[in-house]
Amino acid sequence: MAEIELNNKKWGHLKKILERSGPFDTVNFTPSPSNLEFLMTSCKILVIGAGGLGCELLKDLAMMGFKNIDVIDMDTIELSNLNRQFLFRRKDIGASKAQVAAEFINNRIPGTKVTPHFCKIQDYDDSFYQDFHIIVSGLDSIVARRWINGMLISMLRYEDDGSLDQTSIIPLIDGGTEGFKGNARVILPGMTACIDCTLDLFPPQISYPLCTIANTPRLPEHCIEYVKIIQWDKENPFKCALDGDDPEHVTWVYEKAQDRANCFNITGLSYRLVQGVLKHIIPAVSSTNSVIAAVCATEVFKIATSCYEPLNNYLVFNDIDGIYTYKYEAEKKSDCLACSSIPKVISINNPSSMTLQDLIDYLCDSSEFQLKNPALTTSIDGKNKTLYMSAVKSIEEQTRGNLTQSLHELNLVDGQQLMVADATNPNTIVVKLKFTANEVEIFFVTGAQAKHLNSEEASPQNVIDGLQKQPTQTIFFKTYPVRRMKPLNSFGGYKRNFKPSELDISDDAINEIEKRFDDYGHLRFGKRGGGEGDGFDDYGHMRFGR
Repeated sequence: MAEIELNNKKWGHLKKILERSGPFDTVNFTPSPSNLEFLMTSCKILVIGAGGLGCELLKDLAMMGFKNIDVIDMDTIELSNLNRQFLFRRKDIGASKAQVAAEFINNRIPGTKVTPHFCKIQDYDDSFYQDFHIIVSGLDSIVARRWINGMLISMLRYEDDGSLDQTSIIPLIDGGTEGFKGNARVILPGMTACIDCTLDLFPPQISYPLCTIANTPRLPEHCIEYVKIIQWDKENPFKCALDGDDPEHVTWVYEKAQDRANCFNITGLSYRLVQGVLKHIIPAVSSTNSVIAAVCATEVFKIATSCYEPLNNYLVFNDIDGIYTYKYEAEKKSDCLACSSIPKVISINNPSSMTLQDLIDYLCDSSEFQLKNPALTTSIDGKNKTLYMSAVKSIEEQTRGNLTQSLHELNLVDGQQLMVADATNPNTIVVKLKFTANEVEIFFVTGAQAKHLNSEEASPQNVIDGLQKQPTQTIFFKTYPVRRMKPLNSFGGYKRNFKPSELDISDDAINEIEKRFDDYGHLRFGKRGGGEGDGFDDYGHMRFGR
């Protein structure tokens, strides 16, 4: 059967590419009939997502000769899917996307075996993903993208000398669309930029402050969110949860949102917008899905056969005004959360006032992290300590009190490493706290010149040496946040407006510095109460005359 399929004339166009040499062949490519045979009999492809992009991917891959395809999707078919997800029909509403899509492709393209998985990608471990040669992603979730990215990175193996075992690399082809814009990228885990390396490229997740929704709405979306969050629960018109697929529910929300919009003179509200806000619908255009799926399928073909060099490594598509494409190489980040072994540094301005809840909020809101529900643990005095974990009810109750405590109260110190577990990554990531509030900078000033010591250089001996080498100078400190020295008198004396305990230097250095200043912050050049012959008065000030 396989031999008959290989000799079928419909694969003639592929044979011209795979059985002939060409000017764009890679060094690893050898023209041979075995290339098509591998494509059709051995190569295993996993498609993640069976939505608008996933349907196109399944169709393209099957028609390019790939016979062993798995598809995984946790969603069921809804009425709103039918305008662009062409593998589904009205009779399929409520059924599994993965199962219906697999059945359609298997029936339409004989010889193709598409295996469906109606579940989350998180339901499988690394033993499942190791079976595939290439993984193609057609997801609409950043969290899911980051999870599969982390999974593939965790499966990498390294030689004894630390070099990457390239046989452990499973390429990830990632596609995404939004309206008339789309992108495709080729990720070689451990070699090229991963999803987390370019996390700041993803658009921010839209949310609206509750105070704005309730008191000062300015957009039609504010009116819809008000009805969805507040008014629905208050009136409960249908005695059930709000269903964005129920026309009666959508109509009720639309009418109430229109009333509120009229009260605040807000225009632009429509039934379609209500549907989009209720279901968090990302605008989808079939033609954009087709283009991006074609690019992704082509990259799968190139990598599977080595007939051409793959994309390096990011392509942008835009057809809002004409057609525009652009290719560039996304660069790896040295401190990437997912593919780097270097802990990500978090700068803390004031650990005495920053609470654990503030830190968690930062991890969720920062464009560098974009975590969803992080659990934090650390090691203090050699013992593991769970700072907060919401996933397990009993642990959440035990650690809830830590949320209101400051980082100092939790005994976290400068350089402390925290282990963070989150839904965005199958592996634990490590972050490192850097306290900047207690850093001190010391300036020795003589006229227009200054000698600067940072916190690491501000040892007692360096401070003393600086005072002894340049005795005709003023010394002042700068801490973070900046506490400026305020002029005290016309003679250039400066008063210190900070407490020595706030400085992150040793007590010996503080005591030595204290000896050099009088009560007004003037620098002493001699011992307090020194004799008449040493050139200083009783307060340690230099005498310039009798």
